[in-house]
Amino acid sequence: MKLTRVLLVAFTFAFLASCSNDDIEDVSKGNYDNGVFILNEGNSSGGSVSFLGDDLTTFKQDVFRAENPGEFLGKYLQSIFFDGDKAFIIASGSNVITVVNRYTFKVVAKIETDLVAPRYGVVKNGKAYVTNANTYSYVNPTTGNTDDYVAVIDLTTYKVESKINLNATANRIVLDGDKLYITEPYNNDKVLVVNTITKALETPITVGSSANTMEVKNGILYVLASPYGSASKIVKVKLSDKSVTEVVFPTALTAAENLDIYGSKIYFTKDTGVYSMDITATQPSDKPIFNYTSTSQYGVMYGFAVDNDKIYIADGGDFASNSKAYVYSLTGALQKELTVGIGPNGIYFNN
Repeated sequence: MKLTRVLLVAFTFAFLASCSNDDIEDVSKGNYDNGVFILNEGNSSGGSVSFLGDDLTTFKQDVFRAENPGEFLGKYLQSIFFDGDKAFIIASGSNVITVVNRYTFKVVAKIETDLVAPRYGVVKNGKAYVTNANTYSYVNPTTGNTDDYVAVIDLTTYKVESKINLNATANRIVLDGDKLYITEPYNNDKVLVVNTITKALETPITVGSSANTMEVKNGILYVLASPYGSASKIVKVKLSDKSVTEVVFPTALTAAENLDIYGSKIYFTKDTGVYSMDITATQPSDKPIFNYTSTSQYGVMYGFAVDNDKIYIADGGDFASNSKAYVYSLTGALQKELTVGIGPNGIYFNN
């Protein structure tokens, strides 16, 4: 072997050895790696998705249109869920789920059949489970309030392969192990339980009416329920034995919403205020961390999330023109104000 070749081989090994795992992991997967998506509900003309990088500098108002010219994302966007390198964007008003690469936002597939007013979704073992409100009427809740179902979607074909009838209304959904936990909104007082192996309903969990948001952490299901005219409360369900304990809020916090757990704290909102409590506390303080000034005639904090030591807020606006999103520190210092799309309703982390 010639000396120059020996030196080249030695240099190559030395260079590779000097590259740490962090150097490899820091390679970007696409333009939308390491940031947050802000889902903008939109209206009958369609919704959009905005992107803000973790650096709070990189920002694009409508990433779907930028990456997929001529494609229509759908009317009244409801939520986003993830699986691997895929993001699933639910357009409830169009009965369609658009699948994109979560890092490039290029369209991968569309699920356009056997969905009726889809709401929220999760993924387990190559199947997506999506709640469908079906014929539920907000004007007349007695119409269609027992025909909701979960669509089971095969993620190799992107087709609905079966439906799990719930015999109830259904809204949000979380996954823990082989079980789906689904809120019954409005005047129902149960969290539905679905076994993903048997595709069957199990005994529901009574949590009180008007459960609006929930999260599983360390084997406990935390459910925020805010019955109309009554005290809000967090219901803690130990999933191993279904035992229930409650944290009842002071009357000043009636109509609390948007539960999110970050670190050792539970965060939630009321009107335009953001509140927190230790996860082991027996009652929250009725003093907010901060209030923000809503641009909405309805005073609507439409989207809320906490992560990366930051609090993200999406303001509903007037639901006819572009609205605002805000980023705060955990102590309430404003770090960023953004103009996003119409009716921003959700914050989704893409890290």
